[in-house]
Amino acid sequence: MKHFLTIAVLVSFCSIAVAQDENSVKAPDSTASGRSTFTAGMLYATNASYYGQKAEEKTPYLALMSSYRHRSGFYVSGMAYRLLNDSSKLASAYAAGAGFEFPLGKKFTADLGYSYTFFPKLSPFLQAANPHTASATLTYEGWLTASLNFDYTFGKTGDFFITPAVSKQIVLKTFDSVTFLVFTPEFNVTAGTQRFYEYYESTKKKRDSVLGKVLDRLPVNLPGNNPNSPDNAETTVEVKEASRFDLLSYNCKLPLAFYYKGMVFELSCQFSLLGDKVQSHPGKLNSFFGAAFYYQF
Repeated sequence: MKHFLTIAVLVSFCSIAVAQDENSVKAPDSTASGRSTFTAGMLYATNASYYGQKAEEKTPYLALMSSYRHRSGFYVSGMAYRLLNDSSKLASAYAAGAGFEFPLGKKFTADLGYSYTFFPKLSPFLQAANPHTASATLTYEGWLTASLNFDYTFGKTGDFFITPAVSKQIVLKTFDSVTFLVFTPEFNVTAGTQRFYEYYESTKKKRDSVLGKVLDRLPVNLPGNNPNSPDNAETTVEVKEASRFDLLSYNCKLPLAFYYKGMVFELSCQFSLLGDKVQSHPGKLNSFFGAAFYYQF
């Protein structure tokens, strides 16, 4: 009942936010301008979110990003992450991707993409098991923006995620033709598999061992162990649960952005209620806060 009330509050908050003036002016969108653009930016987040979940360790980070989008819809992007509690490396992860966005009609667009992220050995990121991500997104642009996103991640393991989302872009104030204050609340739900978490647990055990921490968990059984051992019997159950397609999180995102010519300053918060079947803290409400600056040429 407690979780139901929390979900109701989140949905109500987002519903109130999107139930604004239907005739509100839409903020400038470079992808709709019919020109090629280059964007560079810097992001800060209090914790790394992976479909609303977060690692056992705190992972605040800074990131530098850049992207090029051709007017045809083809785009490439790159990003470098630096965990603020990681002093041993210049960057804690690197990512590069490419994709193509194309119209399917007057209000529908589709986006196909692929990205690869390089994670160093014993990375604390939850998603470190699967550096490859293939994605497909279908978007409807109307009074509300509705989308359906499919992700297949693979590498050490393989996982599949589906995320339906609804959002509304609201221009709170228009200062002039190039200056806007925009609020874009979004509510989405993610369902998927959790094989990635087994790999995360095994690398966390190694990181704790390297740091000399006392381990208070049972060993994670890796492939190759005796299949008749009691530990492996328990692992078989865990593998089945990790392979099962479950509801992972309910997410409410609340970004506030200030547009000035080619610049965007953004503050954001995200609240994620984890499902009862997640392997890390089921039923917990996670919160994430961030700030970003982008400049588009």
